Parts: sequence; C-alpha cells; structure tokens
Amino acid sequence: MKTDRQAVTVVGLGLMGSALAGALLDHGHPTTVWNRSEHKARPLVDRGAGLAATPREAIEASRLIVACVLDYEALHTVLEPVAGSLSGKVLVNLTSGSPEQAHKFAAWAGSHGADYLDGAIMTTPPGVGSPEMMFLYSGPRVVFEAHRSTLAALGDPLHLGTDPGLASLYDAALLGLMWSTMTGWLHGAALVGAEKTPAAVFTPIAIRWLTAVAGFLSAYAPQVDAGRYPGDDATIDVQIAAIDHLLHAAEARGVDNALPELLKSVMERAKAAGHGSDSYASVIEVLREPADGR
Repeated sequence: MKTDRQAVTVVGLGLMGSALAGALLDHGHPTTVWNRSEHKARPLVDRGAGLAATPREAIEASRLIVACVLDYEALHTVLEPVAGSLSGKVLVNLTSGSPEQAHKFAAWAGSHGADYLDGAIMTTPPGVGSPEMMFLYSGPRVVFEAHRSTLAALGDPLHLGTDPGLASLYDAALLGLMWSTMTGWLHGAALVGAEKTPAAVFTPIAIRWLTAVAGFLSAYAPQVDAGRYPGDDATIDVQIAAIDHLLHAAEARGVDNALPELLKSVMERAKAAGHGSDSYASVIEVLREPADGR
C-alpha cells in the first residue's frame, strides 16, 4: 500500500519504544522495528510493521531513525558496530540521559555523517500519540522542522534550541518539578487523611489550588530573570511564619515533616542572605549557591 507518510525505523521495543512504533503505525507511517529480543516486535509486526533482523538492516530501512533504549551506553553498543550506515540519516534519540551524554552522542553521530536530535518524552507509554503530551527536542532547527510532522505522530513536538543538551536538561528540571509537586500533594493527603479525609476528596481542592500556584510562577518568572524580587505579595518572612503552621499541624498528627522542614531551611537561608522582605522568588538566589559551597 502506497503512502506519502515518511518511513521511520524504531530501535528499541521496551514499553516506551513499542508505544512510539505503535503511534507511528497509527498515523500511517511505514515503520520498521528492531529489538535485541525479537519476540517483543511480534505485536507490531502483526499490525503492519516491518521487522529488521539486524541493527544495520534497521538503519538502512529508513532515513529517519528513532531510538529509545535503556540508556546511552546501550544505544552506543547497538549503533557503534554499524556506524557507517548512519551517514545521511537522521537520528532522533529519545533515550533518557544527561545533557553531557547528549552532547557527546551528538558529536559521535555527527562524526559518522548523521543529523542528530536529542529528545525527552514527557509522558508514560499510554500517553504516547496524544497531541496533549509534550515531546521535547534539541538540536539543529532545520532538522527538527524537516521532520516535525512525523514527530507530531508521537505527541506535541517542542523545539527548545540548537544545543543538543537542552532536552535532557529540561527533562531533569521538569521531573524535579513533578516529584516536588507530587510529594507535596502526598504530604497534604497524609495531613488531611489524619482527620479521615480521603485523598479523593482532598485532590480536587488541591488541583484547583495548583491553578493559582501556576499564576504565581508566571508572576515570579520575570523577577527571576531580572534578579529583583519585590515583596509586594508575600515576603519570605511571611512564608516562614506560614510554614510553621504546617509544621505544627503535621507534628500534631504524626505526619513526617522532612519536606516542610527542608523548605523552611531554604527560606531561612534566603532570609539570612538578606531576602526576608523579598518575594518567594528570591529563594532562587540560595538555590544557585548550595549551602555546602559546592
């Protein structure tokens, strides 16, 4: 069956790689797959994917190669023996790693004649293919734009810049935000749960509150960029007094206080640095200079 959709090869068929290949098939892209354990490819082959017997065959099947394996070391192990086949190809690496690894791999791919985009998948496998889910990319814009429509089959493609390490850097920053938010929510659920309030009752209120918090972030971003923190909403001094209420309420109910104690310690460092009358955004000044001086 002829199609005007771009052919794509997917290297790596774990839960995420299989989801990526499935989304490409759903959007009509001729898709070739390869995985070290061939049995993982069978459901995709049954849906119409082509099965490559070797990494070389996989690379030669398509100009656009999407890789998603355990880590950068595993990807290098797969591609190094067939690096000569990468010339003229576009390698989109959706393997999780660090910005430093992305820089190194971009240089390696370039040395073998391949264009390279590094990427980060901001969803779990069930979210792949949804236009609501963000896929972050960094690397040459011209390469990204040439393949944007194909990458859109996976999720909403966002180009962050030409530095290949940016996608991994954003990934780490956003995961930190996620873990902080979810742990804060769980601490709140534990606190109200001590009074027999179910998490399912607390959560709609928490989500509504997060909408207001998002507004605080938008207001504070220009302060962070300017390095000026007018305390015209709530100062660090006010926040320190407020967090004491949380500490007391949690202690009285036997809820672990490690998280709010950590937050208070950061606020107190900001106060000690002269930001007591500044907005909460001034905390970034102490975050940029860790307490141990590293």
